[in-house]
Amino acid sequence: MKNYKLLFSTVFATLLMASGCTKLDEKVYDQVDAANFLTRRDDVIRDFLRPFEHAYWSIQGNDVYAVGENSTDEIGTYNRQGDWQDGGYYQRMHYHTWTAQDGFTTGAWRNFYQGIVLATNSLQDMESITDPAKLSVTNEELNDFKAELRTLRAWFYLRAFDFYRNVEIVTDVKNSTQGGSQATPQETFDYIESELKAAIPFLPMREQLGANGIGRWTKAAAATLLARLYLNAKVYIGTDKYVECEAVCRDIIAGKYGNYTLDTRWDAPFDYTNKSLNSEVIYGFPGTLTRTHWQYDGGMFFWGMTYDAAPLYCGFTDLGQSNPRFALQPGRDVDSVEYTHAMGKPFIKFQKYPDDVRLKKYKNLGDSKREGMFLYGYLPYTTTVNGTSKVDTVRGNKGPYALFIRDQVGYFLGAKPGTKIADKESNMNHADHNSGIFLVKYPIYPTPDPNRITSAYAEIRLSEVYYTLAECRYRAGDKAGAATYLNQVRQRNYPVGSPSLYAAGGGQLTDQEMLDEWGREFIGENRRRTDLIRWGVFNKGTWWDKKPDADGHTEIFPIGRDILNANPKLKQNPGY
Repeated sequence: MKNYKLLFSTVFATLLMASGCTKLDEKVYDQVDAANFLTRRDDVIRDFLRPFEHAYWSIQGNDVYAVGENSTDEIGTYNRQGDWQDGGYYQRMHYHTWTAQDGFTTGAWRNFYQGIVLATNSLQDMESITDPAKLSVTNEELNDFKAELRTLRAWFYLRAFDFYRNVEIVTDVKNSTQGGSQATPQETFDYIESELKAAIPFLPMREQLGANGIGRWTKAAAATLLARLYLNAKVYIGTDKYVECEAVCRDIIAGKYGNYTLDTRWDAPFDYTNKSLNSEVIYGFPGTLTRTHWQYDGGMFFWGMTYDAAPLYCGFTDLGQSNPRFALQPGRDVDSVEYTHAMGKPFIKFQKYPDDVRLKKYKNLGDSKREGMFLYGYLPYTTTVNGTSKVDTVRGNKGPYALFIRDQVGYFLGAKPGTKIADKESNMNHADHNSGIFLVKYPIYPTPDPNRITSAYAEIRLSEVYYTLAECRYRAGDKAGAATYLNQVRQRNYPVGSPSLYAAGGGQLTDQEMLDEWGREFIGENRRRTDLIRWGVFNKGTWWDKKPDADGHTEIFPIGRDILNANPKLKQNPGY
């Protein structure tokens, strides 16, 4: 296994350089005989790995991340004096007024189904190998490849299921060129469940793979996907599966599927560079500066900063300027008065516990270290003019004034902090470049730092298992148990002995506090929409300028017009 692991790591890095996910206009069913091109071990490994490269891209590709976050009470893409107006595209995401003509409705389907097709194609290739020894592959390795591909495909299906609910199940791409009809939600649920259960016995544990195992599906990763499925079962199929969910989570924490421990620093899972097994990251995509780093792309976190924050304030010049596409939704109006609604206000939800170390302004400390998770206020930097150093501060692109980033949305322009402005309007179409605090979850280390843009994307963390188990306990009426599991993660966010930890009896826990705590721990990780739906407030809730929806049909998205035109067997989702 040692040589195999090293080869896996090398081939995976090579594939990531290809950037092969830039043309995704067609859902292609390949019809190729594996015997014609699988002639040696390297061919098998490359075939196995091909879907993984697309999978990494898919976390943000075709606006999957944008709509997942912008449709919630967490993040917004504001029309900043004409920047990001984009024909009202992002406003429709925010107000839940999207239609089947919006690009993401077709794009997300293609995103998911290219992954499903690629995984299925490689899986069928693996299944066609009758004598693995001729290819220098062991039976154990071949079973592993097949199990990982089934798990990867189940991951794509789970995301498509959550997004559209009424989806097509594709299990053969070698002998079929026609799209099929949609399965019922129950059929899709059962299919994903059965695939994960069938794969788990043949998957490796992380300790078997060693430090080079990042990017590999393991028993614990597949089990966590099963827990995700069970946690949301009431929404998906109308039957709750909290008992089953709790059992899976307890097994993961107990080490049945491999040994994992919670990180002791909040930022450690987002600064994981694949060199050690000492991480709570259960499944992550490896990122590098010179190859692939999709969470740092404009589709996610790098464009969650204001202009020049990266090169001037953070000292990171490799990717140039960032474009402020994503920012937190405001907790206060233009007069700095807190909004009265319970939902939204993400930064204020952090401020509820003022000794939270994540509340510090983001700052690079040198030697691949940083502090804080947010950009706000003035962003100072030192520049040299005619040989003399001087302190300046980051500015925007709409005027010469210094930006003062605040937990408000409006036209503040050059107004000093604390100054009351006459223009009281605050909505998605009325924002400037001072508007909205920025989230910096993954580090933006300065350009000389050897670890800049090397963080793996943490798709599955052990913290999720603890929070899922806490929710199961809460829903069972065991607030004390819920508080215990939450505190095991939360303790790293506060000083020793902090009063911000939940009391032993869990008396502070309510539905709203549980939802708020999910938001604090997983902010920006594109699960907020699913959590809001599970707690019954995605359509009924009010946040900032977003009013409740007329009904519940927007809990799932429409299937894009182009997808329906390509496959007449598909039916549009209800309400669209």
